[in-house]
Amino acid sequence: MLAERRHQLILRALRSGGPAAVTDLSEQLGVSPATIRRDLVKLEEDGLLTRVHGGARAEEGDQPFAEVAEVRVAEKDAIAARAAAMVQDGQSVLLDIGTTAYRLARQLHGRRLTVITSNLVVYEELADDEGIELVLLGGMVRREYRSLVGFLTEDNLRQLHADWLFLGTSGVRPGGQVMDTTVVEVPVKRAMIKASDKVVLLADAAKFPGTGMAKVCGPEDLDVVVTNAPADPATRSSLEEAGVEVVVAGKVQG
Repeated sequence: MLAERRHQLILRALRSGGPAAVTDLSEQLGVSPATIRRDLVKLEEDGLLTRVHGGARAEEGDQPFAEVAEVRVAEKDAIAARAAAMVQDGQSVLLDIGTTAYRLARQLHGRRLTVITSNLVVYEELADDEGIELVLLGGMVRREYRSLVGFLTEDNLRQLHADWLFLGTSGVRPGGQVMDTTVVEVPVKRAMIKASDKVVLLADAAKFPGTGMAKVCGPEDLDVVVTNAPADPATRSSLEEAGVEVVVAGKVQG
């Protein structure tokens, strides 16, 4: 059996049945425990699971938009205000899914901008603002998460270019890797990065390290991180080594 297929089956087993022992996975897949251990190491490096004593568990799934929208609103608003100040009138802005991007959209009213998004709440927020040229990306609707995903979304992004991308995240690892809890969102986020000149990560203090089962990008793909509190020393060092500007509550570190 190919490694890629084993990885798929391991993740499926963990998500459907909860944490599993190496011996159980070995029996299910018909391979040696040593092979399973190597697979688990690789999958953990990719942010897809967490190894525990004798086995592994899948990363936690994403929360619906409505639940997350009510959490840490003041912190998200502070980050959004600082991010909005980076943008000049006449520029194009790509807004990712998520609640912090939505709080940023609220800061853009009255500006002369082009806003591109796959975030349905951002679209609803800006739809009546005639000063903003609004581009809604196509794709499959994820109703609970208020987003558009899939190959149509990615194809749309290949036809577009933005001055700024404001990227959301589920977590930032100490090595500076940007993570997401939902695998289906990752290709869209990567396409957004490719479509943008400047990539700004919006991450409140809870995102260090936060959660995430899939790697979106490394620190080398970021230009700026806007947060409401200093990152831990290891993460901050990784970001600074990659040349990332860290903006904290209106001041700049590094």
